[in-house]
Amino acid sequence: MESHLWQAALSTLNPNPTDSCPLYLNYATVAALPCRVSRHNSPSAAHFITRLVRTCLPPGAHRCIVMVCEQPEVFASACALARAFPLFTHRSGASRRLEKKTVTVEFFLVGQDNGPVEVSTLQCLANATDGVRLAARIVDTPCNEMNTDTFLEEINKVGKELGIIPTVIRDEELKTRGFGGIYGVGKAALHPPALAVLSHTPDGATQTIAWVGKGIVYDTGGLSIKGKTTMPGMKRDCGGAAAVLGAFRAAIKQGFKDNLHAVFCLAENSVGPNATRPDDIHLLYSGKTVEINNTDAEGRLVLADGVSYACKDLGADIILDMATLTGAQGIATGKYHAAVLTNSAEWEAACVKAGRKCGDLVHPLVYCPELHFSEFTSAVADMKNSVADRDNSPSSCAGLFIASHIGFDWPGVWVHLDIAAPVHAGERATGFGVALLLALFGRASEDPLLNLVSPLGCEVDVEEGDVGRDSKRRRLV
Repeated sequence: MESHLWQAALSTLNPNPTDSCPLYLNYATVAALPCRVSRHNSPSAAHFITRLVRTCLPPGAHRCIVMVCEQPEVFASACALARAFPLFTHRSGASRRLEKKTVTVEFFLVGQDNGPVEVSTLQCLANATDGVRLAARIVDTPCNEMNTDTFLEEINKVGKELGIIPTVIRDEELKTRGFGGIYGVGKAALHPPALAVLSHTPDGATQTIAWVGKGIVYDTGGLSIKGKTTMPGMKRDCGGAAAVLGAFRAAIKQGFKDNLHAVFCLAENSVGPNATRPDDIHLLYSGKTVEINNTDAEGRLVLADGVSYACKDLGADIILDMATLTGAQGIATGKYHAAVLTNSAEWEAACVKAGRKCGDLVHPLVYCPELHFSEFTSAVADMKNSVADRDNSPSSCAGLFIASHIGFDWPGVWVHLDIAAPVHAGERATGFGVALLLALFGRASEDPLLNLVSPLGCEVDVEEGDVGRDSKRRRLV
């Protein structure tokens, strides 16, 4: 009888792109994913997994999900499932609930390599999904709780768990040491701005990688203030830093073979007597001066200091910054795909491949500083902080502003990921970026699963004539 019902349910499924059928008076549901996806989507159909689980999972305190997939899709599928179960809530009923809810996830592998899932693989999935949910929790938490002080506490917790003491530069010390971008953005807030760094430096490391996260815990726009319809949701402006924290925790737990620094640029872009004014000029850590013509273009200022620090003080060979940087990103690459801007064609392709493998989708922006950087021309400083023409690839220009503070001729690899739109789905954070960082740098991991989902090998083709200049870039991670 049970077999008959199961076959009957399967026969009713007609995924377009998905479909589901309830079983046993809604005590169970069978759901089908798309048979095919386009070349710009993940073969795992990760977004559909999250959507199906949110809408079809039966209620109850103890629930079970059986995920049927091929072995290469396990990582993306697990991260997609994690997004369906956010941690943050202040609903009064949740605090009164006595019984703790649990969700058990089982993977049933089909196709090649369809044996039992290894224990080491399950541990990797647990750490990756914990990272996704940690990032989502931070992004979901409002600024009256998740201010710069609280974010530093989150960094300290991760540092303590990993046996790492964070480096923290705060408040007036930022000004004294020349971090004019971070200090200028955050100086008007009650909770002072900070630059925090978690560093992993193992023996035998052959290169140094820096992940730089934008951590604007709230963005009012400053004196160039946002409107009443565009300001709600700006608690999510720390999504880049949250993703870096979640990914760093998981990467170190799984074993990371190279030097890895997580740099957090934390500030609240607030309004007050001490706020930065349009027309002010700030000296940034790069040594370059910036005329402020829009205080709501603040993310690029804090990240400029962050990447400069990674270059000058940390000696990074590869610098990746991640940020909810521009609203224009959602227009350029849409709600599901982050935008990548990089000085390396190899890394542009790698980001796209990593996105397809992990479910955090990515699509390139135009990289052409010789045509676009003139948008920041200033008569009285090295540059302005916002473009003259907002119709001229503003998301590319915003990324180029950050790159200019390490120099367009810098010989290392610079990658900028704008995650403004995919950092949330509706009113919930997605934890976007954690899976992407783990996959993109999987070759530097000791974990077999992360190696499997990494798009980068030891040998990567380079353009003829670039071999000498790009020796570190060619080997990648």
